[in-house]
Amino acid sequence: MAGQCCGAPEAGSIHTRTGRRFRRALWIALGANAAMFVVELGAGLQAGSVSLLADAIDFFGDSANYLLSLVVLSMGLLWRARGAWIKGVTMLLFGLLVLGRAAWGVAADEVPEPLIMTGVGALALVVNVGVALMLYRFREGDADMRSVWLCSRNDAIGNLAVVLAAAGVFGTGSAWPDLAVAGIMAGLALSSGFSILRHAREDMQRAVAGAEAGA
Repeated sequence: MAGQCCGAPEAGSIHTRTGRRFRRALWIALGANAAMFVVELGAGLQAGSVSLLADAIDFFGDSANYLLSLVVLSMGLLWRARGAWIKGVTMLLFGLLVLGRAAWGVAADEVPEPLIMTGVGALALVVNVGVALMLYRFREGDADMRSVWLCSRNDAIGNLAVVLAAAGVFGTGSAWPDLAVAGIMAGLALSSGFSILRHAREDMQRAVAGAEAGA
């Protein structure tokens, strides 16, 4: 009896505790991302910044993805992998949307306001670094957990790039630094989207194999 009480906890109980911590982290991340979507959308429109608008769209996509993770968290591996697959497709669509908006910015030749970009980009960076640090412990989980970590990591990188773009716009008086960063963010979204789809497919195959073996 003493050995049973003091031994290592069962895998199921470990998974349950991890699930509770992950769920709590997701709710915090969801609230932070939804708030920053509103802030960056308004700032991006006011400043005429493609990279800020791209980041705002990313915040919106992440909010939807965090909500999706909360929905599938208590489900089996197959459903969590399907949720991750939807996230991967969302990130691919986001990357294509940003590329299209950047192309429109090239044609319009509008120069964004660097001071607004700097202030809002710095605020978004603080928020996303905090979220990324909070989710760091879950980066080696299943495809769904990994997708959440990749989203938060990409956001922090994107925010830092927005601040650098603002400095470039201020120094050159040109929109090209802003457009270049938007292009980089789109490329990062496309790369991460393919990575998430690959891991989701592997989890789906493992879940199907496990179900067939148990049949």
